[in-house]
Amino acid sequence: MRKPFTQIYLHCVWSTWDRLPLITPENEKSIYAAILAKCHQLECDVIALGGVADHVHLLIKVPPSLCISDVMREIKGSSSHLMSHHVTPGEFFKWQGAYGVYSISQEHVPRVKAYIERQKQHHAEQDLQPEWEITFTEG
Repeated sequence: MRKPFTQIYLHCVWSTWDRLPLITPENEKSIYAAILAKCHQLECDVIALGGVADHVHLLIKVPPSLCISDVMREIKGSSSHLMSHHVTPGEFFKWQGAYGVYSISQEHVPRVKAYIERQKQHHAEQDLQPEWEITFTEG
C-alpha cells in the first residue's frame, strides 16, 4: 500500500499557568514521560523535548492526518491530567491555554533540536531565540 510522503516538522512551545515555576526537578521526568507517551500514541515522532520551570519546547514530526490544535490539546491535556491526578494530586498544576507552534523545514531540524536540548543553558545564559519563545499573541 502506498503512503503519502510528508515532512511536517513542528516546534511547539507552551507554558505553565501564569508562567508559574510548576515544572520542578522532582516532576519534570513524569511530565516529559506523559508528553512522550501521548506523542507515541498520536504517531508523532519526537525529535527533541526540553524546557525550564515555566515552559516546554517540543520538536515533532507529525503525520498529515493530524490537526495541530488536536495534537496540542491531547499532549497538554494528558500531561496535565497525569500531574493533577497521579503525580501531585491536590497540588496546583495547569498549562496556559495558548501555545506557539512553528513549522520548520527539515534543514532546520538540527538547529532547533539543539536549541531545545539546551533550554536550561540558554535560559541561564539569557542566550535565547525570542521568536522561538513566543507562546501566544494578544488579539
